[in-house]
Amino acid sequence: MTQTSMDIITIRKDFPILEREVNGQPLVYLDNAATSQTPRQVINTIVDYYERYNANIHRGVHSLSQEATDAYEIARKKIQEHFNIGHSHEVIFTSGTTHSINLVATGFTSFLKKGDEVLVSAMEHHSNIVPWQMLCERTGATLKVIPMNLEGELVMEEYHQLLSEKTKLVFCNHVSNALGTINPIQEIIDAAHKVGAAVLIDGAQAAAHIQADLKALDVDFYTVSAHKMCGPTGVGILYGKEEWLKKLPPYQGGGEMIAEVTFEKTTYADLPHKFEAGTPNICGGIAFGAALDYINSIGMNAIAQYEDELVQYATEQLLTIEGLRIYGTAKRKTSVISFNIDGIHPYDIGTILDKLGIAVRTGHHCAQPIMDFYQIPGTVRASFSFYNTKEEVDKLVEGVKRARNMLL
Repeated sequence: MTQTSMDIITIRKDFPILEREVNGQPLVYLDNAATSQTPRQVINTIVDYYERYNANIHRGVHSLSQEATDAYEIARKKIQEHFNIGHSHEVIFTSGTTHSINLVATGFTSFLKKGDEVLVSAMEHHSNIVPWQMLCERTGATLKVIPMNLEGELVMEEYHQLLSEKTKLVFCNHVSNALGTINPIQEIIDAAHKVGAAVLIDGAQAAAHIQADLKALDVDFYTVSAHKMCGPTGVGILYGKEEWLKKLPPYQGGGEMIAEVTFEKTTYADLPHKFEAGTPNICGGIAFGAALDYINSIGMNAIAQYEDELVQYATEQLLTIEGLRIYGTAKRKTSVISFNIDGIHPYDIGTILDKLGIAVRTGHHCAQPIMDFYQIPGTVRASFSFYNTKEEVDKLVEGVKRARNMLL
């Protein structure tokens, strides 16, 4: 697939921020794994909400409240359809993936006991490690780790050996934010279910690059953040199977999530409202729906093919630089390249790239166990989206060469 077949020039015009300069240089934005940029179509949706029908939802009888409620629930349906979810009430709006994971981790406190085991992969973001550690501390359950190899792939033989009748929960990211590895989540889900364990998949890094069919995956929980998918920050979703969501206790108490309240007893609302206490990020939810409309107008398959071409080109060009090592060389990966240059701290490379208008991420990327595994302080991470170009890759390569020459 070529750049022209997806009309990258036209697509880039949808993103106002790509027109600006940083430090006197045209912006080259390669920090998409941290947050993607927002197209005019989504920005216009946000402006339209606040200019025309800003109101609280669900309980109002006036017209603005009804319009806001309709738009919010339409967005929920869009999310349901995009991820092929069985019921719209299995879509829980949250503030993002971290909130979603903590909701599940808190709910499982009453289900686990000492001697139970939960499994987490070695390549998780901190938000898919710390909540489970806290859960184990509360319950006495044991946390076990699925190891990874030097290529940045999970050692699946070890995973299958770790599974037993003691295993109650399994957690894994769909895609590693630090390495770009696409994990074999179907195999992970199927094997866990055979021993009766539930599975939560962190889809934050995958959702912008891979069309996840949650009904086909048969996963119990799946999490997504809108800001990785051309949407706003502060909103995301937890998908949960209806049977699990009915069993889990509410994560927060307050308005909206109740059926009836007296000083003697409170009963809870039906799904999804049981988990949506308080006034939600109404505009954020509506804008998330608009972001999905935008992405789907381009096409997930077209996006995946183009990004695959882009990351292959970037990999080839970066490896021409003497002393450069890429971390994460899995056979299946998305558009993330984490690298270092021998003898240079990643922060120093990132600082020089910023002076050239090139935005990358440096550090441990909230995946410190991965860095400990490789015995490094961190990496330079360049992460690509469908609005990036091969010309921007060339600028990155030239910038890294310039940084190397300055620092060695």
